[in-house]
Amino acid sequence: MHRSRVYALLIDAPEAEAARSAEFWSAALGVPTRTHPSEPQFVGLHEALPGLVTAVQAVDDVARYHLDIETDDVAAETARLIGLGATEVTRWLECRILRAPGGHLLCVLPVESPPEVFAAQARTWP
Repeated sequence: MHRSRVYALLIDAPEAEAARSAEFWSAALGVPTRTHPSEPQFVGLHEALPGLVTAVQAVDDVARYHLDIETDDVAAETARLIGLGATEVTRWLECRILRAPGGHLLCVLPVESPPEVFAAQARTWP
């Protein structure tokens, strides 16, 4: 048995456009941006979607949106989603990047949220 929940909505923007994209979304949603020196590829959109991390991510690919799903068992959650029809695209650090039916990307990652948030909001899977 394992648990998982949607952790983040990422707005992926090509690297050359990421700063402008973050400025746009910050102004459009009326929220401040936040960056962290250890993760310069992400620009957080603070409280854009309460209860969900929202950020612009600089990518070396096309513009798109993707979800991050956090879990207490990356292998089990990845297997569950593959069983539902997703395919594994690649791995990055401890994360698994999957493509859902329909073509959308999603990432499966270890728990990032505070333990009490994960405990209260995660779904349990067999």
